[in-house]
Amino acid sequence: MEADRTVDCVGLYCPMPIVKTSQEIKELKDGEVLEIVADDPGIRSDMPAWCAKTGHEFLGIEERDGEYHVFVRKKEG
Repeated sequence: MEADRTVDCVGLYCPMPIVKTSQEIKELKDGEVLEIVADDPGIRSDMPAWCAKTGHEFLGIEERDGEYHVFVRKKEG
């Protein structure tokens, strides 16, 4: 999946990947995609829950070499 911006959260644990995602997504334009790279398995449940709470679109997770690549589309408006 193509992302407009990537944030590296490898080595960070809850709640820091969500905190960094929240900060980074503010820098995107509506509809752009943020990729979050993390190695904390908690992100598999934390990110969909955060998206449901904030209205951003959870696009999915790809697991590669022990890292989770999470994709979130910034909500419009």
